Amino acid sequence: MNEFELIGRYFKRPSPSAVLGVGDDAAIVRPAPGHDLHMSVDMLVEGRHFFADVAPRALGHKTLAVNLSDLAAMGARPRWALLSLALPRADEAWAAEFAAGFFALADAHGVELIGGDTTCGPLTLSVTILGEAPAGRALRRAAAQIGDDVWVSGELGLGALAVRQRLGWLNVNDAELLAAAQHKLEYPEPRLALGAALLPLAHAAADVSDGLLADLGHILDESAVAAEVWADALPSHPALEARRAEFLSCLAAGGDDYELVFTAPPAQRSAIEAAAADCGCRVARIGRVLAGRGARLLDAAGGQVKLDKEGYDHFG
Repeated sequence: MNEFELIGRYFKRPSPSAVLGVGDDAAIVRPAPGHDLHMSVDMLVEGRHFFADVAPRALGHKTLAVNLSDLAAMGARPRWALLSLALPRADEAWAAEFAAGFFALADAHGVELIGGDTTCGPLTLSVTILGEAPAGRALRRAAAQIGDDVWVSGELGLGALAVRQRLGWLNVNDAELLAAAQHKLEYPEPRLALGAALLPLAHAAADVSDGLLADLGHILDESAVAAEVWADALPSHPALEARRAEFLSCLAAGGDDYELVFTAPPAQRSAIEAAAADCGCRVARIGRVLAGRGARLLDAAGGQVKLDKEGYDHFG
């Protein structure tokens, strides 16, 4: 099977919302009137971002999910995707499973694949995602304000727990917890509905991919403010509650969460909780924005908690 046969069999689909989709030298799209076009790209490399034995269906899901999470943090609606694959060989069974995982998530969120590229090489997956939001209304990292609450969606720490268990850095014997952690690692759920609901409520947002403190730090740096984060408020799986201190680095700095961290004025607390409930998504208020620079993680007594690192470093 050559490159074009693989594309035609597993990745070429109709794209009715695009002016021109797969099959030409470039795709053509047209955002809805009164909307800005949002674009993001993420790359996943075997051995750096995923284990070599991950199921291809799960990998197809995650390849798209990490990009959708970026649009969720902007409050944007995803529309189109470009997919680039470097594959060690043209494995039809692998491609069929990968495509099934990718398109199951794409169809769930109305995303059309409109182009991309394939080549032979070490397994590397890259998606460029395009979406739209009402003009001038995106959630941006540079808009946090002193006095804002800091919030986060979902549960933290599970993806990092799965990775650390696999690497032998942890010894967790709770089968139910490990299953939940593995599912979170392989099938993250982008918070697109919540991101859109936050457009009139929040000031700033980011997706939590490299670790809560690291990604909150991007908001604080861009907004030239500081924040205190309450360690006891970080939302986690029920099985981790009694062992919070043991797994604090997973919760605060572990990465692979693909949740949203955002800031909003205190007057919006009830509206945020109602919006999250409508989206079927848990949210937790975990801190506040202050004058200064950087984030401080505080224990119940107000003392600062020091961690070895605040998040994942791709070159570390």
